[in-house]
Amino acid sequence: MRTNPIAPIPEAAASAPPALQDAVAAPVRRHRRLWLALILGIFGLAAASLSAFRQAGAWLIVQDPLAPAHAIVVLSGSIPSRATEAARIYRQSFAAQVWVSPGLSPAPELQALGIAYVGESFYNQKVLMALGVPLNAIHVLETPAANTEEEVREIARECLRDDAHRVIIVTSKAHTRRVRFIWHRLVGKDPEGVVRYATDDPFDAAHWWRTTAGALSVVREFLGLANATLGFPSRPEPH
Repeated sequence: MRTNPIAPIPEAAASAPPALQDAVAAPVRRHRRLWLALILGIFGLAAASLSAFRQAGAWLIVQDPLAPAHAIVVLSGSIPSRATEAARIYRQSFAAQVWVSPGLSPAPELQALGIAYVGESFYNQKVLMALGVPLNAIHVLETPAANTEEEVREIARECLRDDAHRVIIVTSKAHTRRVRFIWHRLVGKDPEGVVRYATDDPFDAAHWWRTTAGALSVVREFLGLANATLGFPSRPEPH
């Protein structure tokens, strides 16, 4: 059987006109660019988030230069590192007295059960005395505080009573930024609060997420900073 030869397709009919090709290819190129930008954006955001996560611990740590002051204040908690740092500063003659901020204690509940509780202020005084601070240079503040806000307010009242214009406040490393922020927010520049951290504090800012204590410290500080920024909407239990 004979077959008719197929006539060759003209070159003009074998391909679409250039204008049509461009019209079809342009959306494809735009979609590729959009997908590339989206992927790069996701990777960039992930990298920035990872960097911010890793730097969160270091960001919390701040410290002011030491200067002569009316008193050195030991904030409650983290026995004995804060008291140890306060004694170190005292021995450098930056202040003539050390104030001890008493935290809330379960003493009333324990006394009702016939159990004696001396409180952390007692141990902070013992640490200070063991490291060379005389007893007559130690002053325990009157009002126990439930949180940093209450401590700052009590220290400010004590400064007002003594006409003091500068105090050195000793706390833990991760707590320093929050202390400074709350001091500036509630007290301002006079009296001045010089914030220092305890050099013996074991907080590892570079690897804070590796330990439960480090992770809890960072989470607590960011929540505390958020609360202070919003005007302290979250309050401690009445005491």
